[in-house]
Amino acid sequence: MDSSIENEKSVNPVLRISQLDALELNKALEQLVWSQFTNCFHGFKPGVLAHFEPEVKAFLCLILWKFTIYSKNATVGQAILNIQYKNNLAQTEKYQPLSKHQKLWYLIFTVGGRWLEERCYDLFSNRQQQSFSKIKSCISFGSGLLKLCGLLNFLIFLQKGTFATLTERILGIRSVFCKPQSVRQIGFEYMNRELLWHGFAEFLIYLLPLVNVQKLKLKISSWCLPIAGLSNSENTLAAHCRECSLCGEWPTMPHTIGCPHVFCYYCIKSNFLFDMYFTCPKCGSEVHSLQPLKYKIEMAELHV
Repeated sequence: MDSSIENEKSVNPVLRISQLDALELNKALEQLVWSQFTNCFHGFKPGVLAHFEPEVKAFLCLILWKFTIYSKNATVGQAILNIQYKNNLAQTEKYQPLSKHQKLWYLIFTVGGRWLEERCYDLFSNRQQQSFSKIKSCISFGSGLLKLCGLLNFLIFLQKGTFATLTERILGIRSVFCKPQSVRQIGFEYMNRELLWHGFAEFLIYLLPLVNVQKLKLKISSWCLPIAGLSNSENTLAAHCRECSLCGEWPTMPHTIGCPHVFCYYCIKSNFLFDMYFTCPKCGSEVHSLQPLKYKIEMAELHV
């Protein structure tokens, strides 16, 4: 009985990272709902939602508010992480759900404030009159002041970990765990393996852009197909000029680099421009000079 009373009265504070994760999940859900909604209008004339976009977004957020904050005292991100809002204005440590006024003001501050900012920007962005310019400047000043207050609130949140957003601090609502969190049992072997893998993955991400893949591939191919020496009958350009040593096709505008192999002009030129230390993939010779092949091939040799 005593343990049940303690569980009823105790309120478990939420970690900062969990509160931030819940906010990110809420943003991802809003973007997902909006993208799914706009997909329904792909067959319509482009820009059909442009004039009513703030109102449509506000309506979708109103539906989300109805089935999350109003019904369950928690957003979708909080519900996934076993978090819900608590009325922090209550004078007791026992969990108290949000009042109707707090839920309504939460809707006004989040959904209504966003709609007002977007709609006012559309209304006064193209107006050039002096009165409209003053209203626009006042709205911009107010928006900047709210963002500054939000930044200060975030810095305080990083220190104390109580209110992640300015709306939560104004309304006096706090994130708490729905159920007591059990201690995680994770072995050090698993954690070390994960840390090692993530460190190795980050090292590869840093290293791969520095590796010349083309040169490495050509070097490996030259090792796999080494040519120790050429016979007297094969040591002529005529024996190797029937295919490009890079693409394997009949050489277009055949050129040589100083070795007994022939290349298409565009193949060898593009590879040499990409890598100034380009070597022949078959014999490993460096590019000394790019010269056109002057050897005349008889038509009878093509059918041999």
